[in-house]
Amino acid sequence: MSITASIRKRPWLLLGMVAIGLLAFLVNPDSFEKMFGKNPNILGKVNGVEITRDEFNDQLSLLQQQSQGQPQQGLEEQAWQILVQSKLIEQQFDKMGLKITDEIFWNQLQFDPMFSKEQNPQNFDEKGNFKVAEIKKQIEELKNSGDVNQYNEWLKAKKAIQYRMMARQLFANVTTGITANKKEAAELMKQRDEVADIDFVKVDYVAFAAKNPVKVTTEDLANYIKKHPVMFKSEAARNLGIVYFPAKPSAADDALALKEINKLYNEGVDNGNGLESFKNTPNDSMFVELNSEAQIKYSFVSDQEIPQEAQAFVKGASVGQFFGPYKSGDKYYVTKLVGKSSATMPKHILFAYKGAMRADEKQTRTKEEAKKLADSIGALVKADPMKFNEYVQMSDEPRAAERGGMLSWILDNDNNYAKPFGDWVKGNAKGAVGVVETDFGYHIIVNENKMPVYKIANLAKDIRASKETENKVYTEANTFIQSVQGKSFNDFANGAKKKNFNFQNPKSIKRFQGQIQGLGTDKDEEILAWAFNKEREKGETNIFTTGNGDYIVVYLNGKQEAGIADPESVREQVEPIVRNQLLAKKISEKITATKATNLDAIAKVFGTTKQSSQVSLFSPFVGGAMEAKVAGAAFGVKKGKISKPVEGATGVFVVTQKAVKLNKQPGDAKQIMQAMQQQGAQMFSQSLMKSLQDNAKIEDYRIEVWDKTSQAQ
Repeated sequence: MSITASIRKRPWLLLGMVAIGLLAFLVNPDSFEKMFGKNPNILGKVNGVEITRDEFNDQLSLLQQQSQGQPQQGLEEQAWQILVQSKLIEQQFDKMGLKITDEIFWNQLQFDPMFSKEQNPQNFDEKGNFKVAEIKKQIEELKNSGDVNQYNEWLKAKKAIQYRMMARQLFANVTTGITANKKEAAELMKQRDEVADIDFVKVDYVAFAAKNPVKVTTEDLANYIKKHPVMFKSEAARNLGIVYFPAKPSAADDALALKEINKLYNEGVDNGNGLESFKNTPNDSMFVELNSEAQIKYSFVSDQEIPQEAQAFVKGASVGQFFGPYKSGDKYYVTKLVGKSSATMPKHILFAYKGAMRADEKQTRTKEEAKKLADSIGALVKADPMKFNEYVQMSDEPRAAERGGMLSWILDNDNNYAKPFGDWVKGNAKGAVGVVETDFGYHIIVNENKMPVYKIANLAKDIRASKETENKVYTEANTFIQSVQGKSFNDFANGAKKKNFNFQNPKSIKRFQGQIQGLGTDKDEEILAWAFNKEREKGETNIFTTGNGDYIVVYLNGKQEAGIADPESVREQVEPIVRNQLLAKKISEKITATKATNLDAIAKVFGTTKQSSQVSLFSPFVGGAMEAKVAGAAFGVKKGKISKPVEGATGVFVVTQKAVKLNKQPGDAKQIMQAMQQQGAQMFSQSLMKSLQDNAKIEDYRIEVWDKTSQAQ
């Protein structure tokens, strides 16, 4: 059987199509342990259970296949977190005495996303029964095929499936006891239906702070963190000062690029037979291929693929006309309209039959059966186009399901497709559905889109920074780093701001976050490795050069090792909360000191007004924000009395209850009980996972192992 046919028959084989490769290198673990004291193949431990490099690479490989296009660095951290959680689930699973036997594995496989009916309907027969015997046979054939790599990929996938099965069983068991009774439902319905009419005075934190500012000290932050240690459990982090020196083209560089493109457009270049320009060339495609720096040089494209400045031109121009030179982004262009046409994007489902061109050698369907199947499903898709997505899983075209049956654009003059197929596509409108026979079988075709397209020849020149510009930036960056070496972070920051340099201060970057937010260069990983080197000291600086010739000056402003977060590293997160607490204390003390017996007197002291509102415990919206404490006070204070100061989320409130009335909402106790039970189970599962992670002993050796293995290479 061919590889393509094998994959089409066994879509789960696609899990093995991406090579691991990442972080893999040949080392001698024994020699590393002697030299460095850590086994480079052990990346960490979860409650004493090792996370190996092989496990990490396997998980990373699976994520790569599922998240194509996502930066590798972001996936590395995701792979680590999945492994940590998997270990925790497995440990809890074992403590409860649960097991994943071979019988349980095969019985539960149909519920895993990799094999489920929603994702892979071909794994189920017409009656909806899971084809477990067939799947087992395919895996056994793979095991005996001699294709060790593919079989190993299945074993990796099987391990991930087993973790997911453990998680489902674990959470199903622990949430079985989550119930809701009639009394709880009645209380919730009461909270939902009872509405309090209130008068209140709100002393807004922002308004009060404008006249009574407070300063949040490092000690204030530390005290808050001390009261909430679990919230601020942190992995190792660094506080960096970054100044970015981009090698941007100067006005002179811009003028040079314009001069160069004008020369190519009007005067030309010597091709050995005299001067040839874009205007007079007999071969547009060859000229732009040799001289253009555009991404699209010569092609049929939609108007959206043409530089925005030229889009109106191509829509109204005649074939052969030129537009430019014009500037778009970091290039100068001259665009020639070479042709106009229209294009259709179809999608299709193929039903092959025995003897059809390129049919699978094990295909048993007859031509008559293929036609009957295509006609019946085609009628269903015509009646309900959304059903196409359901039936595309049955297509006999390799990897059709992954692409949703989509094909590339077909031009009106494109004859590369089978003639009946191409003729139908070109002759039918957008949204049309039809069944067409070709040598490959019967196709259900849907014209997904139609639009005009334009054939263009794009001559483009990059606006590049000249050597003089690069030297100027180099001098600027080196002068700056020399001026701040050995000085304080304030000197570093103020010096950058004074010169209007591009300054950033990421206060809590992690070693394996991949990219530095706000920077995003090819040197981000190198900067992270530098900052987390154990020999690095606070106050050190370094300069990095990107592949684009830009310069980055970095200052190590702080080192946070794993544990409770440094107060200053989380200032942006904690400061608003602590500031409001300090303001609330001042406001409450001032309210208490007035000894006021009514709301008007309190409002007068703070220069505000008394307001009225309706509030329920179920929907505590008061004074423009959700204020749960205020809602509680509204129902807790006696009618006609004023409450004590309530320190809310947006201000301090004083409340008077005028009346409580019933506003009956739809929904009976049974429905409420079901909703409470579902929500309770979901919240408990999330809380359990967080609790397991918060209370686990997680040892992360990655920083040490990564640094040492990279030094040894």
